[in-house]
Amino acid sequence: MWYLKLILLLVFAAILYQDSKNRLVYWFLYPIIGILVFVIQLQYLPIKLAFLNSGLNLLFITLLLGVSFVYIKFRKLSFQEAIGFGDILFFVFMSFAFAVVSFIILFVFALLFSLILHFVFQKKNQLKTVPLAGYMALFFGVVYTITFFNNSNFLYAY
Repeated sequence: MWYLKLILLLVFAAILYQDSKNRLVYWFLYPIIGILVFVIQLQYLPIKLAFLNSGLNLLFITLLLGVSFVYIKFRKLSFQEAIGFGDILFFVFMSFAFAVVSFIILFVFALLFSLILHFVFQKKNQLKTVPLAGYMALFFGVVYTITFFNNSNFLYAY
């Protein structure tokens, strides 16, 4: 299983690099993430529970994106300018990663991490857009790197 995590870290690094440099990420990297994180989850949980986790996480992502869509429309902004399609794909495929509570906590902290990184790099580079998928890939890459050295059962427990 360590080799799956290593491949996942390489895919996260590719997303970080592409999103930071060009704001464009190859679309096929997102399904690779989804498959890898789901297979890693299956190492800890029965398949029924893994599917239940993924479904509830997808429901959370749908709710979050729905509220964001309503807010953006209320502010009369363009949804395409506010969030990229790659960011949405990253959210969807990362929803196959963890148990529901762990996913919500890690997702919120990944968003906060991305916000802090954007403020730090915005002052240096005058960035106008946020490479959200790249920053979140960095965050989740750190999470999976930590699981190399520690028991990661807590990420899949209730």
